[in-house]
Amino acid sequence: MSDTDKPALTNAPKMYVHYCEEKGCEEWGGWGNSPSPAVATRWWCFEHFPHKSYEQEQALRRKLEAAKRGDIVQ
Repeated sequence: MSDTDKPALTNAPKMYVHYCEEKGCEEWGGWGNSPSPAVATRWWCFEHFPHKSYEQEQALRRKLEAAKRGDIVQ
């Protein structure tokens, strides 16, 4: 099968826009979690994502503290 055998894309792919579920937060919700396929996925920004590992939590805390001091963190 080659690419020429495939029909042309007639409809644009649908984009799913997820925003953080934390009240008052308007950040992109790129971190989703669902306990099973039967339960709808909930979405959060990384700052509010409740399922971070200890290492991720520490890295976020250092990044936020550096931002308050005005340091540049990459």
